[in-house]
Amino acid sequence: MNVSCAILARSCALAVLIADAGTVTADVFKCAGERGTPIYQESPCPPGKELRNFQVDPPEITVLPAPVLTQPPPARTKSTGNQVSGIKEPKPAKPGTVAGNAAERKHIRSGMSEADVIARLGQPDVTSGAKNSKGARWTYLPAPGDPETITSLTFANGVVTGVERKLYKK
Repeated sequence: MNVSCAILARSCALAVLIADAGTVTADVFKCAGERGTPIYQESPCPPGKELRNFQVDPPEITVLPAPVLTQPPPARTKSTGNQVSGIKEPKPAKPGTVAGNAAERKHIRSGMSEADVIARLGQPDVTSGAKNSKGARWTYLPAPGDPETITSLTFANGVVTGVERKLYKK
């Protein structure tokens, strides 16, 4: 009988610990460190060093709406292997297409996927190489957010392997 009481006591203690484990909270405090540098910590700040108490003043959550497309994106056509030469003036984006942000071109880095690039920049102005081939080259011509610059990206197996930015002045 002592053995079954001990097992029952251990089972009850384990159940209490498991039930209590879900109520663990972590307080966050924003304190001023050396030279006013913000420090985030779990314990309250020393007197006069508190910048923000997240329990009293929680941050706001911001949700940005996605752009609404009025037309479906145009069907992709096969690349003709156009070369960038004799460029006079970039063509404006067609109505109803998402052009991307040309200012983001300077933030493209090796290791990004084709989908990441399209999400940031939109479709390229000139492509060479097949879409699913081992190597492809995409070129973005000068645009209002990135004037006087031609950005060329090389891909291997759908991943950026090289970024080349050339200054192009009229």
